[in-house]
Amino acid sequence: MKIAMVSEHANPLATLGGVDAGGQNVHVAALAGGLAEQGHDVTVFTRRDDPSVARRVNTPGGYVVEHVPAGPPTDVPKDQLLTHMPAFAAYLHARWSDDAFDLVHAHFWMSGMASVEAVKGLPVPMPVIQTFHALGSVKRRHQGPRDTSPPGRRKREPWLCQTVDHVIATCRDEIDELRALGLDPARATIVPCGVDVHAFAPAPPPNNSRPRLLVLGRLVERKGVDDVIEALRLLPDAELVVAGGPALDSLSADPEVCRLRGLATEAGTSDRVHFIGRVAREAVPALIQSVDIVVAVPWYEPFGMVPLEAMACGRPIVGSAVGGLLDSIVPGETGELVPPRRPDLLSHTLADLLGDRSRRAAYGTAGFTRASTLYRWERIAAETEAVYESVLARTKPEAAEALR
Repeated sequence: MKIAMVSEHANPLATLGGVDAGGQNVHVAALAGGLAEQGHDVTVFTRRDDPSVARRVNTPGGYVVEHVPAGPPTDVPKDQLLTHMPAFAAYLHARWSDDAFDLVHAHFWMSGMASVEAVKGLPVPMPVIQTFHALGSVKRRHQGPRDTSPPGRRKREPWLCQTVDHVIATCRDEIDELRALGLDPARATIVPCGVDVHAFAPAPPPNNSRPRLLVLGRLVERKGVDDVIEALRLLPDAELVVAGGPALDSLSADPEVCRLRGLATEAGTSDRVHFIGRVAREAVPALIQSVDIVVAVPWYEPFGMVPLEAMACGRPIVGSAVGGLLDSIVPGETGELVPPRRPDLLSHTLADLLGDRSRRAAYGTAGFTRASTLYRWERIAAETEAVYESVLARTKPEAAEALR
């Protein structure tokens, strides 16, 4: 298949750790690479945010990244990109008019809007498959007036549910949310996010001077780092490593880091909370292997890739009972789930687990088995390929037949 992936803000080549660079970037890169490995021709269309970047980049993963000129070639927060989507769509329409693809896989709602507009009137029809990665209705529910999404997002997402040819959801919870937006569940398939089990692999338990916890990811309030800092107050022997945000030498200028440091000071845990800043992707496995427990307690989470990476490294995971974590973490087997925004329950759960080395080891072993069996990217790419084939068989039977 010749596949067009559209990921308007999440460039698979981006440096991870910023406010808008995280799991979606990893997902798009790994999925594109997995499909290319299976012999498909994959191009990822993403917005150009650097004037010096080449228009087309051949990646080591075997896919191409094409940078779309839409808006200024600089960093623009994703919640401010909607005004540039008409230009993005116009570029895609012109490009696909000259060079037809078999299908489009749009990642995030604005990519879906641009893709649906771009395929109108093409000489060769192209079905659009949508992965939302996050939903405005969920974001508004949890963030209220702090939600910075464009005002029209919550109307456009239900419209997309009715307009695209198929939706790929990442977990059962997302299917329930999409049903509430009016999507017929028959028009959706669950394909979870994955993990690179070649890069993320088990290692012997660490030999730290004190128990070590890890929070890894973008430093935004909804990720619940506050709650881990508060929970640490009741874990006097443990230390917490917080990885993410800007580079180490820029941490002091970051508002969220300053806020979290202030909370640690108020909680009396500042001497045991270590902010290490952005970590290179290739260094993440060793970081996970160096800790006793990985903690991921967001208020809400469309899927959550850190739990998979922890499990693949043979480390127990304590996570929030929300979103995709309800699918990936098996309580009492690979880790534990706690209600979000409950540092009191979090501290008790962590204390019990830190006090039981054999249980941590058992969780690590079971977690690796689960991650390597169900979530390896090779499997996720194959499941996605099956969805593509099903959509083509329904919308372009002649193209599906030619691909057999």
